Amino acid sequence: MSTPAPSGAMDPPSEGVYERIRRGIVEGHYPPGSRLVEQRLAEELDVSRTPVREAVRRLESEGLVVVARNRGAVVRPLDEADISDLYEVRARLEAYAAELAALRAEPSDIADLRRDAEGFAELAGRDDGGGGPRSLDQVRRLDETNARFHSTLHMASRHNRIRPLIAAAVDAPLVFRALQRFEPSELNRSALFHELIADAVAAGSGARAGRLMTEHVLQGRDALLSRLADAGGVADLFRRGA
Repeated sequence: MSTPAPSGAMDPPSEGVYERIRRGIVEGHYPPGSRLVEQRLAEELDVSRTPVREAVRRLESEGLVVVARNRGAVVRPLDEADISDLYEVRARLEAYAAELAALRAEPSDIADLRRDAEGFAELAGRDDGGGGPRSLDQVRRLDETNARFHSTLHMASRHNRIRPLIAAAVDAPLVFRALQRFEPSELNRSALFHELIADAVAAGSGARAGRLMTEHVLQGRDALLSRLADAGGVADLFRRGA
């Protein structure tokens, strides 16, 4: 979800600007409620205002940015109720995708799902909590591997209309911050859920896959809300270096 697009001579200039602003939002450089001023962003990224404007519009269409009266474009504000609502919707949609994947997945999908689950488990297993806070690079790898597992599952559902709905319900900055703050035991629990979901899909057990996915998403919600209470609010949760 936060993986930067590969660069290349054929990429439009606005694509790189979009990816840099999006990454800034996901990683907390632009926290919820902060203004995205075109001129300031253009100067910061050393580009004209046109690709910045295009990037902000694209981010607005994804739900990461809203246009507020008298404030212009701002990173979507969040409160505890917003977070709960997002995770509730996501749990229901992802559970349905898991149910469908158990019925529709091809052998190659199952192989990919197991590979992605193992990749996340390997990263989680390296995190023993003894080295202090996770580095930005560590969190990026966790985020990318986690997103890959879920994306593989969504593709295996063979339901083209549900994928954009799930994308709208997944708040990438929240997922990134959760992975940044998870205890090693919580990362290993997520890894276990991935493996159990992959097993249920491989067995063709839609009901079990759906139940596991629901529990997986809602446990992530509960852990994030616990961190939110400890941090004293969304602003502190997204504070740089927190």
